[in-house]
Amino acid sequence: MPAPQERQNISVRAERTVLAAVRLPDSTVDPRDPFGELRELAKQAGGVVVGELEQNLDRPVPGTYMGRGKVEELKSLCDTLDATTVIFDHDLSPKQIATIEKTVERKILDRSELILDIFAGRATTHEARLQVELAQLEYTYPRLRAMWDHLERIVGGSPGGVGTRGPGEQQLEIDRRLVQRRKKQLMGELQGIQARKRRAVQQRNAEHFTVGLVGYTNAGKSTLFNALTAGGAYADDRLFATLTTRTREWDLGSGVGVLLSDTVGFVRDLPHHLVASFRATLEEATHADVLLLIVDVSDPAAEMHYRTVCDTLDELVGEMQRLEAKAAAEAERHGGNPPVYTPPRRVVLLNKTDLVDDPTVLTIWQNRVPDAIAISALPGSEPGTIAVGHEALLSVISREVNGESRELRLTLPIASAKSVHKIEQWGEVHEREYEGDRVTMRVTIGTNRLAQIRAGTPELEIESADGDPVPAFHRREPWASE
Repeated sequence: MPAPQERQNISVRAERTVLAAVRLPDSTVDPRDPFGELRELAKQAGGVVVGELEQNLDRPVPGTYMGRGKVEELKSLCDTLDATTVIFDHDLSPKQIATIEKTVERKILDRSELILDIFAGRATTHEARLQVELAQLEYTYPRLRAMWDHLERIVGGSPGGVGTRGPGEQQLEIDRRLVQRRKKQLMGELQGIQARKRRAVQQRNAEHFTVGLVGYTNAGKSTLFNALTAGGAYADDRLFATLTTRTREWDLGSGVGVLLSDTVGFVRDLPHHLVASFRATLEEATHADVLLLIVDVSDPAAEMHYRTVCDTLDELVGEMQRLEAKAAAEAERHGGNPPVYTPPRRVVLLNKTDLVDDPTVLTIWQNRVPDAIAISALPGSEPGTIAVGHEALLSVISREVNGESRELRLTLPIASAKSVHKIEQWGEVHEREYEGDRVTMRVTIGTNRLAQIRAGTPELEIESADGDPVPAFHRREPWASE
């Protein structure tokens, strides 16, 4: 078994690589191209894929994951193709890696190691580098014992104690202390950075309507982000092109603007160490007012990608709701006001429609998700627009910003000139009545806009124009975007 320092060299750049997998009954891969995603991951890591080998099993073989006969076949394939590396489409235990390496006589990587290697190469900000390093240490720590199995242990007559430990166990303890010390240091730095980020996100959401872009990696999020805003997000036809969240203003027209955020892409079976490390980045999406969930409908695996993103978002939202319940219980004990968390509405965007030759593909998707919007995220002919679906997208977001339109009678002091101006700007004024120092306006206005005005004008009185009960206008957080 290679020593730890050798194990850290997991790069596959320019190496001839064979892909291997065991297909279990509950496998989520695309049956039309089962190695498609792993092949792309290997390519993004710089590897040269020269062969593929898979086996159908009801359950993994404990010692080698795939059958021993298949492992011998894997060695023969590597010999024939002159391959130097094998990448498995699963997470393997250290013992499994060691056993397979001994038989195949090649470097063996599992899916998590490959994704960690790609993330390490794409991390450009200080926070992203800290997150990746922490994920790598989380992955390595439980594997330290297996990494030092190659060193001889010296065992004396007693079952244990001073003088009975060999160099492997001594080095294991040193490595564990070093790893734990570094993990603690990284977690401290990350907690500080992420606490500042959470405060910034809370303040931003309190002042602006926010829209988040989410989707499977390489679905076109950054391309859409750059087309609708001043840009700045790195966009490329490759997996994990963006590892950080960027936020820019998106001008909806008519003096209305929102903040649009581009987030890290999701992927099937994303290593839980990375999910934990990037949780603050992913959680930012769950605090938006609206999420634009982008699906690359030109990809044969689009349905699996859509399910992966929805499942990940559901997990994050569930965690937020558990945290809210805990905070609410704490607030109740101390007599405070419990926090209110409302999951953002999801709007599905069917992207890359210009690459779809079969029109029934879009029909199937629109039947599956009736409110989905077909788009092409490529820049349109006018700045700040996209090639296909721009008006439909703009209409949906504008409706979310303004809320449901209602005809109401609003009374407020004439001196509240700013609020009067906002009512005139965001609503349609039908008539006015002045009495003393107050003005009453009959106006049609969106419920979200009215909630925004009322948040800054406590003396505002609201009556229904038709005598019906006044609706409860509210948003989960106040915001005051101009």
